This record gives sequence, structure tokens and C-alpha cells, in this order.
Amino acid sequence: MSELQFPQIVHGRRAIILLEGPQGAAKKLALRQIAAALDPCQYVVHNIAYDRRQSAEGHWLARFWRALPAAGCTSIFFRSWYRRVLDDRILGRTDEAALTRAFDEINEFEAQQRDYGTLIVKLYFEVSAEAQEQRLRERAADPWLGVLREGDIISVRDPGYTRALDDMKLLTDTRWSPWRIIDGNDEAGAALAAVTAVAEAWEKAMPAEPPRLVSAPTQAA
Repeated sequence: MSELQFPQIVHGRRAIILLEGPQGAAKKLALRQIAAALDPCQYVVHNIAYDRRQSAEGHWLARFWRALPAAGCTSIFFRSWYRRVLDDRILGRTDEAALTRAFDEINEFEAQQRDYGTLIVKLYFEVSAEAQEQRLRERAADPWLGVLREGDIISVRDPGYTRALDDMKLLTDTRWSPWRIIDGNDEAGAALAAVTAVAEAWEKAMPAEPPRLVSAPTQAA
């Protein structure tokens, strides 16, 4: 990963990694492995939670516009703009009219990033209901993790979750920004699959040759 990141930095290429999926789907372990493999000076991790104040001020995508990567850098989103069509939809925060518009705006937003030369790697972590429930019980029993606010818990057993996920895959799995599905039932395997998916995307997208100097560097007198 570090070897693949070097051409990105030298060539000034931008990249976005987003990790989506329900609670208990092994996203955090995968995030730790990805973050550990990259130069920490060249990426920023954004933990995206529901924020009623931000969602009411201006366009709902504005918080993500401000988090886009600089040249040579990577923005990692732990949850992302897809909360709009997943959590907010399931919990009744997004009506059907706004939902249709949100799908169009997401695809246009990602297409704009592609046109700007930004690599987007979208990872969706799927997990069985049994594995999710076991992990959430373990978290609740931990005296430290139990006090952390997880937000609204959405069960993968919820029919609304299944409908929202099916629509998201159908409407946002585009040729310029495809989804990569990660099996989150095995946490270690999910982390390895996530790192592998990112490495493969980097290897395919980043230039293999060093940039050519227009002229030999000179030393100022």
C-alpha cells in the first residue's frame, strides 16, 4: 500500500475511500488496517454521523465538499453521503421526493470527482443478522464501548434496510464508481479484503512511471 501511495503523492492524484455498512459489520477494523498502511501525512479520516444542524444548513452535500482531498492526498470516509439514502431513509428523515433527488445528486457528485481525476473506492460491508447482533451485544457489555454513542442502531433484519440497500446498489453502482462488496462476517477476512480492494484500485489507477522533469533542477545563487 505504501509503495502504491507514493506515485499518487508524486503525481498529485486525489483519492476517496469510503466505508459503508451497518453497525457491527467490521468496518472499523478494516479502517484501522487501511490507515496503518498509508502515509498519515497524506490522508484524513472523516467520521460521518448524523448532524441535524448541518443537515439543515445549506445543501446536504456541502459538508462533503469541504472534506474533499487536496492534490496527492486521500479522504477516507467512515460512513458517507450514503447515510442520506440508507439511515435517513430507514429512519424516516428523508421523504420519497428528496430520496429520488438524492440519488441523482450522489451520482452527479461522484461523476464530477471522476472528471476531476479523483479515484473513488466504495466499500460496502455486509453482515448477517446473527453476527451483527452478537457484536452489538459484546459492545454493550464492554464498560468502555458501552458508553460510546453509536447513534440509531439499524438491524439488517429490518425489511426497510433490505429495500434501502437494494435501491442503493441498483441506482449508485456506476461504471465510474462501482461498489465493492466486503463480507463482514469474518472481521479479519473483511479487513484483508478491504485492503486488497484498495490496493488493486490504486495499482490500476495510479501512474506507474515517475514524472519527467521539464528541465534539470537548478540551485539558486
